[in-house]
Amino acid sequence: MTINNLIKEIRQQKDPARAESNLWFFKTGKGQYGEGDKFLGLTMGQLRTLAQKYVDLSLPELEKLIKSKFHEDRMAGLLILTYKYPKADPSAKKQIYDFYIKNRKAANNWDLVDVTVPNVIGEYLLHHDRKILYQFAKSKDLWEKRIAVLATFTFIRRGDFTDNLKIAKILLHDDHDLIHKAVGWMLREVGKRDLPLLEKFLKPIYNEMPRTMLRYTIEKFPKPKYQKYLKGKI
Repeated sequence: MTINNLIKEIRQQKDPARAESNLWFFKTGKGQYGEGDKFLGLTMGQLRTLAQKYVDLSLPELEKLIKSKFHEDRMAGLLILTYKYPKADPSAKKQIYDFYIKNRKAANNWDLVDVTVPNVIGEYLLHHDRKILYQFAKSKDLWEKRIAVLATFTFIRRGDFTDNLKIAKILLHDDHDLIHKAVGWMLREVGKRDLPLLEKFLKPIYNEMPRTMLRYTIEKFPKPKYQKYLKGKI
């Protein structure tokens, strides 16, 4: 199986109507966060099936794929990395991680980041220095900031909340809605596992948080407590 076979299969499954809808859904208009992206209209289910089928493609072959102008090509390539990673030995895991970091510009929309970053970057950094996430959190690049937030999902799932809370503070006053949502989502995940810790984190700063970030964070709170936070009466 070659990269050309995979590209051929992706093209055979294209859906022009879904592709057109995705242009709106992923905000590809002028000045929007996904400006200029192009779609073929495949579903995530289709792309996951293809990624599993072509999991043995080499990293050099995948580099060609994830530099494609088509969103689904890039997603397929990044998904293949997520399927390669768990089966790889430590040396190969580092190669996959380094490859992702080198080609991170391919992850240039929220779905590309959210679906793949925790399973490669997050997994690798469980056992390695995480300073790169702080560099990304302070970046001017929207997607590097979202990578920094979503990588912490892997840590959160294992009961390690420190980096998430530090990165949330760095991004507290970020001006982009997609960062507000990502930070709030991950803080909510912390709260599912340690609500007292989340509230201790929130109480000094919740009135500074963008409303979207706060709403995402407290979404699962009991209604009376939810309303108190929204009204600034905690």
